[in-house]
Amino acid sequence: MQHRIGAGVIVEHEGRVLMVRHCKPGVYDFRVAPGGGAIDDEPLADAARREAWEECGLRVEIGPLAYIEEFASPQTRECKFWFTGKLLGGAIDCSAEEAVREHIVEAAWLARGEFAGKTVFPPMLLDDYWRDREHGFIAPRYVGLRQMEFY
Repeated sequence: MQHRIGAGVIVEHEGRVLMVRHCKPGVYDFRVAPGGGAIDDEPLADAARREAWEECGLRVEIGPLAYIEEFASPQTRECKFWFTGKLLGGAIDCSAEEAVREHIVEAAWLARGEFAGKTVFPPMLLDDYWRDREHGFIAPRYVGLRQMEFY
């Protein structure tokens, strides 16, 4: 089994959260906040910043660590650190080689109500995030291990 460490960023701007859509017809179609694996000795905050740029074409400022999540598939066990973030600039663009390779077909700002009927990751975005942000993410929260639905 391969082990991986990753980082992602939950960027909220004007009441909407930045999400990328991974779509491989007949296999999966889900939305997730930008994120991915850290490269070599890359600091996790830098990995989250890089992933937002590669997947969305946006520059973001990394804020406090909000969640620590583990997930597993038959081949991979990953620990992912989710940071909060703030939009600095750029224009949404999913044409980077890294985004195309990961079957990212779209990036968009989604309001909480627009998550209905969609498969969304991290799952905290469906409920916990909105409550936790009201308290200012006082401390990172471990959210446990989940089995990956798509791999």
